[in-house]
Parts: sequence; C-alpha cells; structure tokens
Amino acid sequence: MRDTKKGRSRSLPVDPNVPRWVCQNCRNPLCIVGVDSYADKFFNDPSRSGMQGSSMHGASSVMSTTKMDNSYVVLPKQRPQAQGVPPRPRGDTSQPGKTMEESFVVVYKSESASDGGGGNSSSPGVDHGGHMPPHNSGFNSTITVLTRAFEIATTQTQVEQPLCLDCMRVLSDKLDKEVEDVNRDIEAYEACLKRLEGEAKDVLSEADFLKEKLKIPNLSRAMTYFDLEATLSRGVVSRSVLLSIEEEERRLEAAIEESERQNAEVNAELKELELKSSRFKELEERYWHEFNNFQFQLISHQEERDAILAKIEVSQAHLELLKRTNVLNDAFPISHDGEFGTINNFRLGRLPKIPVEWDEINAAWGQACLLLHTMCQYFRPKFQYRIKIIPMGSYPRITDTSKSTYELFGPVNLFWSTRYDKAMTLFLACLKDFAEFANSKDQENNIPPEKCFKLPYKIENDKVENYSITQSFNKQENWTKALKYTLCNLKWALYWFVGNTNFQPLSAMVSSHAEVPAVGSLYPKRGTDVKSESRN
Repeated sequence: MRDTKKGRSRSLPVDPNVPRWVCQNCRNPLCIVGVDSYADKFFNDPSRSGMQGSSMHGASSVMSTTKMDNSYVVLPKQRPQAQGVPPRPRGDTSQPGKTMEESFVVVYKSESASDGGGGNSSSPGVDHGGHMPPHNSGFNSTITVLTRAFEIATTQTQVEQPLCLDCMRVLSDKLDKEVEDVNRDIEAYEACLKRLEGEAKDVLSEADFLKEKLKIPNLSRAMTYFDLEATLSRGVVSRSVLLSIEEEERRLEAAIEESERQNAEVNAELKELELKSSRFKELEERYWHEFNNFQFQLISHQEERDAILAKIEVSQAHLELLKRTNVLNDAFPISHDGEFGTINNFRLGRLPKIPVEWDEINAAWGQACLLLHTMCQYFRPKFQYRIKIIPMGSYPRITDTSKSTYELFGPVNLFWSTRYDKAMTLFLACLKDFAEFANSKDQENNIPPEKCFKLPYKIENDKVENYSITQSFNKQENWTKALKYTLCNLKWALYWFVGNTNFQPLSAMVSSHAEVPAVGSLYPKRGTDVKSESRN
C-alpha cells in the first residue's frame, strides 16, 4: 500500500488493474501494488487449495516485515467449529514485534453450507472442488483479496481501513498513549490495593458503631425507626441513648411544626403579595392606557400647533409681501413705446408720422396728474404743495401760486396753446418741487449726498434735459422727447415714494438705491444711463 501524495513514499510500480483506494482518515488516495502476484501465489499453492487468501502490500510498514506466506492461520476442514471463531482482539501495541501471522483467520468454505461459511464467498475463478483455474489473477480476485484484507484489519484494529502510513503512525502513537494511561491506572490501583491489604482488620462492634454514629448529628438524624428496632432487639442501645434519640425526635417534630407554621405564614403573605401584584398590574395597565391616550392627544395638539404655526408663517410672509407692495406701482405702470413715453399704455406725445389722438394724450396727462397729486398729498403738510394739480380724468387742470387755473388737455389751437404750454410748465415745476422734497428727506435720514434722491433728467423752467415741453414754436419730435423724459422723472419719483412709504428700515432703503427699479429700489440707474436708454 502506497500513499500517492508527493514525497510521501518511494516510487513503486503501479498495478493498472487495481482500482484506487482512499485513506479512511485523511481521504488521500492510495495505490495498492503487487496484489496479483500474491493472489496467484496463494491460489496456486496446493497446501492452500480451497482457501480464500488476502494480502496487502506494505503491511510490513504497519505491523512487521514478515513475509506474506505467514500472514494468516489455516484451519483444517475437519474442524467446522473454526467457522465460528471470533476475530482476535487487538493486541498490545507496546509489542511491535508481533507478526502478521496472527492478524486474521482463513476458514474453508463448507460445501453443504448455504450461508457462505462464516460470511466468506469464494472468489471468482475458484471451483468448489479445491482446484484453482490456471489463471487466477483476474481483476475480481484482486478486489476480493483486498476487500477481505481490509475487513479483517478493520475488525482487529476497530479502525476503518485502509490507512496511509502517516495516519497509521498517528494511530499507533495514540494507541501507545492510551496504553500508557491504562498502565498508570493499573499501577495506581495496585498500590491502593496493597495499602488496604496492609491495614489492620479491626472491625467495630455494633455498640461502638452506634456511638460513633451518635457523635455525628446528621448521621444520628438519619437513623430510622427500623434501625432503632434492630438495635433494641439486639440489646445494644442503652436507655440514655434511646432517650436522647426521642428528645431529638421531639425537637425535630417541633421544628417541623414551626416550619409548617412559617410556611403557612409565608403562603398567606405570598397570596397577599400576589393580590397586590395583580392590583399593581391593573394600575400599570390603566396607567399605560392613559399614557397612550395622553401621548395621542399631545401628538395631535403638536400637529395642530405646527399647522397653525405654518399658517402663521405663511400669513406673515404674505403680509410682508403686501407691505412691500404699493398700489401706485401697480396702478400707474410707466414705460415706453418706441419714441413715446407711456403711462397705463397711454402714449404721451405726437409725431408727424404717428399722429396720436388727443383723447389718448389727454388720458395720459390725466394719469400723470393723478399720480403726482397722490404723492404730493401723502406728504402734506411737510410738503409745501404750492402748485396744485386738479386731476379730473382726461381733463386735468393746474393752479399756480396766484390761484390761476390752466387746462392740461387738448386739442390745442393757436389761441389756447399758451395756456396749454403754461399748464405743462407748471406740471414740471410741481415735479421739481417734489424731487427737491425727496432729496431733503434723504438728507434728514443721513443718507450720503451722492445717494440722495435726484431726478435723472434735469428740469430747468420749461425744459427737460434741454428739450422744451411747450408745444408752441416747437417740433413735435422735441416735444415728444421732452414728454418722455418727464414720464421718466415721474417714474423715479414713484420709486422713491414706494421705498419711503412701505415702512421698510432706512438701511434696507439705502442699500436698495443701486438695485434695479423693477424690484422696488429707489435708484436703479444714474441719470446718464437712463438718458441713453430713453434716447434709444
């Protein structure tokens, strides 16, 4: 038998007719060699005719180096009781010199037996007359030899076979250790036995035994009624001993009664505690129910509170938005349409190629007068409203300081043109007065001079950025451009008004001067930038 792992054994020729075997311990493959030659030798030997033989190459590495000729015991045919010979028990591993001749028993097959003669069947190619066929080294005979050998080895060693050499060595070491342990136990038992045999064989009398027993309270309590009867019948126990035993019995009975009384008290107390425990459980259960209800109500209240707070937050945000919203900014949108300035989509001015209707011009003037009048009225009495604007829809009028009233609507003829021009000039004067008031308000609020309010287009008498607003002896293009610049100045005044009447902090108002006017800032651009935009 050879281990097929690399470096485990010498290189031996492998018989291709023999199948591979596996070590029953480490599961490594094994290779059995030389089985056919031993099988032929055993089957062809006349002295072994009719026997079943088995051998295993390499067994010398496990047991000894004895040849396979002496590896089994032959029982004669005339001794049928040999079929029932039990397998030999495992020998002492401390004697490694024993040979393979005691390893297993080969029994003849009985010709009349139907059970196979001890569980062995004849190998293929063996006739029942005891003569082997000429060729007895077939594959089946090889398997039979190996199988029988492994079965016998398993029975003898009580270990599954086959095993590789390494596992065999480990098993041998283990068995040696077990033998050593058993030998040590034997030596200990023998020493103990010798010590007991050497002790004096003095036997206590019955009276001495009872005296010794009474010295130990536990043992005296263990004496039963039958022990006392037995000792009294023998007349060994004295009267004093009996009285002490009876006294001990009475004491024990009193202790038992006391224990029973205490047990009853404890049981009563236990019942009372169980009753209290059940009440506490009911209270606890009710508490948890109330606690859950309270938690549910608390969560509902918190959710309702959160919803109300969210509504308040939304309402406050809406309120802040409304505070920042000025109706004038939405009611009077000022823009431009090409060369025309517009307010509420009404064009203000006329061109030779685009003759705007006087009704539209009058409506635009009416919107502009209403816006400027509203802003002036808001700051009274601080604002000296010298030139009063009288908004009357599309027919506005303006009153000067001498209480003279001028019409600011058309159509205008040659005789009425001076009054119309005077009304437009008064409108410019009123707008200029409001701009100066706004500048003074910014200065009062400690706004830097460069950031104080001023109109983007300078107003001088009847001119806006050097363009005359009068219609007499003026080109329609210049008049239209002057009106456009006037609306631009009015829009700047509106932004300032929105920024100072929405109750915003002055810091926010000041910081918004440089922002775009569409978001409510006062000064989106400086005058030069707006001029270039308006001219475009």
